[in-house]
Amino acid sequence: MKGFEGLQKVIHGHHSVGFMLVTGVIMVVVYFCRDDTGTRFDINGETEVAEDYSFKDCDFFNGSWVYDNRSRPLYKEKQCSFMADDYSCEKFGRKDFEYQFWRWQPHGCDLPRFNGTALLEKLRDKRVVFVGDSLGKNHWVSLLCLIDSWILEPSHKVAEWHGSLITFRASEYNVSIDFYWEPLLVESNCDDPVNHRVRDRIIKIESIERHAKQWINADMLIFDSYTWWLEPNMTLLWGSFENPNKTIVESRRVTRYEMALKTWSNWLETHLDRNKTKIFFISLSPDHKEGGDWGKSMGQNCYNETKPIMEEGYWGKGTDTDLMRTAQSMVQDLAKKGVNVKILNITQLSQYRKDGHPSIYKRHWVPPTKLELMNPVQYADCVHWCLPGVPDVWNEILYAYLRYNR
Repeated sequence: MKGFEGLQKVIHGHHSVGFMLVTGVIMVVVYFCRDDTGTRFDINGETEVAEDYSFKDCDFFNGSWVYDNRSRPLYKEKQCSFMADDYSCEKFGRKDFEYQFWRWQPHGCDLPRFNGTALLEKLRDKRVVFVGDSLGKNHWVSLLCLIDSWILEPSHKVAEWHGSLITFRASEYNVSIDFYWEPLLVESNCDDPVNHRVRDRIIKIESIERHAKQWINADMLIFDSYTWWLEPNMTLLWGSFENPNKTIVESRRVTRYEMALKTWSNWLETHLDRNKTKIFFISLSPDHKEGGDWGKSMGQNCYNETKPIMEEGYWGKGTDTDLMRTAQSMVQDLAKKGVNVKILNITQLSQYRKDGHPSIYKRHWVPPTKLELMNPVQYADCVHWCLPGVPDVWNEILYAYLRYNR
């Protein structure tokens, strides 16, 4: 309102005709800076909406990427206090920065402008837990970076590591936004947050209690569990890892995924406080490992990619739609039973962003071999995402759901 108050001072004392002219100009400007849905725009063209705005008819997940170097990026990599080396592409040598300047534009509507203070107020006195693998952590770090600059006092924002649980606290709002390492939802021999690169994956398909007790009191749960299920061979286990009389069964990918989701679903249905906890299940985050999908020669991937795919409706062959349908069916069944759960379908919008991956520009916990260094395509990371980047849009959509109670 400062600008409006200043304008009032300027026109104070002028004759009534001049006042009416200026007032008319203001009314015209206000009229043309809004649309018929109640959306308002600031001077930078970013979208701001009224508190009572309804997104009922808006499909956030159907749209296109628009190059925008005015309102993007939403934060700077070097200025984020909680940036992780896995997603720090600029720090590890990436020189093209256009991947930071793409804004997701849904067809027929706009995403509201992210406001960290508004989000923190919405989450005041609450606990949020991201549960999943390194892509879930990618998503979590993005959210911390988005709200970082909105908390001015460094001592009011602290992250602490407790085994599989990393806890972030914004003390001014009494908000906890945590990440819990649980790549397969159920217990497995991959549960160590550091030493989980095991060759033969074994999962206790009906055991989730040891994990779930870490997030049972959450007000909001955000689950991510796809990528680790893409392995062609995994072993199912009933009983304990130590018990020599354990039962081992080999299974198809979709079958074991469905069994794990059933364990997850049953636990939520039985133990969750339905009046308290809101659940989001993030759909599959696509990789760009096969350049042939978008017209490159076979054997190429996201390495050296600097532009999104502009073909609307593009779908990579590596995206497992069977797993997606399985998750969607399970979530729909949970919702029918009265659990407050929703899928955030980020798959299609992320499919376009072959340019958004770290490629070779990240910390490699296992150093590349000489052979790989000679052919960087071999060790390019085409699974995770650079920050700032694609996961920021996932969080903009999440923000819209949380703030405007969709």
